[in-house]
Amino acid sequence: MLILKRVFSGVASGVLIGIGGTVYLLCENKIVGAVMFSVALLCICYKGFSLFTGKVGYLAFSRTKKELSVLFCGLLGNFIGAVCTGFAVMLSFGAQIASAPGAAAAKLAQAPYETFLRAFMCGILMYMAVSIFKNKKSPLGIIFCIPTFILCGFEHSIADMYYLTAGLAWTGEYIGKALLFCLLAVAGNAAGAVFIALFDKTGEQSDEKK
Repeated sequence: MLILKRVFSGVASGVLIGIGGTVYLLCENKIVGAVMFSVALLCICYKGFSLFTGKVGYLAFSRTKKELSVLFCGLLGNFIGAVCTGFAVMLSFGAQIASAPGAAAAKLAQAPYETFLRAFMCGILMYMAVSIFKNKKSPLGIIFCIPTFILCGFEHSIADMYYLTAGLAWTGEYIGKALLFCLLAVAGNAAGAVFIALFDKTGEQSDEKK
């Protein structure tokens, strides 16, 4: 039951990220769409749902079996929620999200190192957004970091699962590329989040010594 709860928490986050991706695709003004995407992470943080990109950076501080279980069950749930939302949106909106296939194709056209590095940068901003929310009790990190990574074109692995599904990139000849892309995005997000969290950890230890 505990494992299922952790997976379902991840599913909820995946659905919310998919909704955020939908509003971004539907907005003609991409700045407005990027800002509105922030609603997804705001809901996730306030409700305490499990989002891989928001939790993985904390591996820099602690790596207990429970924390690893929460992280990977959450990632599985994120994948399920994002992909299901992508299919639902594709079926219900159709031509209204005409930009989805082009967005998916552009992602799959990236070189592997480009995907990893873009995801790395996103991981940094995701950790900062969530840590500011947790430590400062402020949504400002989310409100500014999320639009920034979107407008920069950085890769958020869970959002990418949604975009690739909505753009039908999981079919036929593309499924192998889509899986590789998502694995690179997950790895890049994790590396970026842990990287910046290590500086955060070092700063905290320095303050304690003072």
